[in-house]
Amino acid sequence: MSEAARSRSAVGALLARHGLVPRKRLGQHFLVDPNIVDRIVRLIEAPPGTTVLEVGAGTGVLTLALAEAGYPVVAYEIDPVLEPVLREVIGGRDDVELRMEDASNAVLDRPGPWVLAANLPYNMGTPILLDIVRKEGSVIEFVVMVQREMADRITARPGSKEYGVPSVVAQLFCDVRRAFTVPPQVFLPPPRVGSAVVRMVRNRPPAPIPERASELAGAAFSQRRKMLRSSLRDELPVLDRVCEIAGVEPSWRAEDLSPGDYLALADAEAQVD
Repeated sequence: MSEAARSRSAVGALLARHGLVPRKRLGQHFLVDPNIVDRIVRLIEAPPGTTVLEVGAGTGVLTLALAEAGYPVVAYEIDPVLEPVLREVIGGRDDVELRMEDASNAVLDRPGPWVLAANLPYNMGTPILLDIVRKEGSVIEFVVMVQREMADRITARPGSKEYGVPSVVAQLFCDVRRAFTVPPQVFLPPPRVGSAVVRMVRNRPPAPIPERASELAGAAFSQRRKMLRSSLRDELPVLDRVCEIAGVEPSWRAEDLSPGDYLALADAEAQVD
């Protein structure tokens, strides 16, 4: 696919041909900068031939670039009116499987490993991302475009105002880094906020202990200003003993604990039980 075919004017003409405009309620901001598309594809370190899961295929610009780079793609798109657009762009390729359904119900029905690469829809992409991180061990690498605010949260460190449950969940299961920031002008229509591409590489498979650590982080951050002895009182009836084993102070607050600390709490709870 040529750079011209991925430009703002080309994507705009493609949508116009099908009588479509981006739908705000679905968080649709279509990527129209070929350089950004290429940078996303180049960030993937899994070898060509690795299957890519794409969430929110949109106009198929990233979908086709992934396929042309040698990655078979399973592309999910929830908006049915985009199907003829995607069919035109994909052009009958046998290395792209289009699934016109909600990606929150994505089925990874072929052998792994998988990569998740996507320009995630602004209003629904992050919960899907974190759910896959927690549950789908066959997805070993993530290269995703998200709102800059969410990139700040996913990559945040303990003690910062951005640090919260998304930070803990992402960093419990993956090595996380911000790859690059993206201005609004590379989208059609331009969003009111900036975006960023985040790369995450799995370092831990889904398992009961890290999942429990995610739950404990959720409980602690639901009462962020309270000490653990209050926020986790109902979650951990033997809180003092669990904290002692984990090396965590009951007087700490949610943002004081690293993802490793939450993991230590979950492990200590299992020992006490």
